[in-house]
Amino acid sequence: MRRIAATIATVAMGLSLASCAGGSGDEGNDSFDTSSPDVVNVYSSRHYDVDKKIYDRFKKDTGIKINVVEGKADELIERVKREQSNPSADVFLTVGAESLYPLNQAGVLADSTSPKIKESIPENYRGDNWMGIASRARVIAYNKDKVDPKDLKTYDSVTDPKFKGKLLTRSSSSSYNQALLASFVSLWGEDKAKDWAQGAVDNFAREPKGNDRDQARAIASGEGDIAIMNSYYWAQMKKSSDPEERKITDKVGLAFPENTHLNLSYASVLKGAKHTDNAKKFLEYLASPEIQELIANDNGEFPLNPAAPLPEVQKSWGTFTPQKLDYATFGKERPVATRIFDEVGWK
Repeated sequence: MRRIAATIATVAMGLSLASCAGGSGDEGNDSFDTSSPDVVNVYSSRHYDVDKKIYDRFKKDTGIKINVVEGKADELIERVKREQSNPSADVFLTVGAESLYPLNQAGVLADSTSPKIKESIPENYRGDNWMGIASRARVIAYNKDKVDPKDLKTYDSVTDPKFKGKLLTRSSSSSYNQALLASFVSLWGEDKAKDWAQGAVDNFAREPKGNDRDQARAIASGEGDIAIMNSYYWAQMKKSSDPEERKITDKVGLAFPENTHLNLSYASVLKGAKHTDNAKKFLEYLASPEIQELIANDNGEFPLNPAAPLPEVQKSWGTFTPQKLDYATFGKERPVATRIFDEVGWK
């Protein structure tokens, strides 16, 4: 099972394989341009086509080029910590708010909010040194022909004996599953969170494997009846150019449980950044209604700026009540979550 800690050698190898450049479309590398005044250097664990569109638009609109090194979140966190006395990047961009806690503990994030950010992003989705970009819900997918969504009102529903041998999920090494269980530890306490994890394991249809799209495919093929998955994957499948993926969403529905787990993509300016003003401009750009709408349409996430319209796919899910998480601290429980996964046999 992959763990939070990574060796320096692993970090270096992982990052060397995943570099790219935004703005001009040039090929990038690990060596950022720190001398030019018209750049923003970004470490990102977001690997989405829409982000490349944003980088290009930002350069066109501002004249500031975005340089990007992509990697896995944990690897990038370790790199940021190692470089904190002389950071290479200006902005840290990632998909899971559970990483805020270790970054704050390391003291590597700069105070970077602004009046424009405060006007654009609700208070519960930002802090003095971070700003939520978009959210995604981790929900319960189900076979429309076999399961009544009324039976999926809470996350405890997946532990009901009626679903024994019918639950599908990805592995415990998934940051999405770790964040979900960490949120339960934070809100419910360790004992109840462990009971939930054990109940889920008891209902597994098969050993955890694959990504979230694979869980939806497994429901459609009859391998199981319910699954845990992120809503934005379903939205991407619904709008896919592949007719087979679109057919899967005809068979698979989404249930949003009470106190739905919402995790955030977020951005932070790094302490000691070489291009702080440009970095703040980039965060403000990400918070704008136009870019929020683009992210929601292209990637299936939820916009955080209330002025950004909600796409039709996300509207179709109706309203739901999210968990009341302190995004700056719930990541403290991630090590507890990984230990619980080991103890209950969630591979």
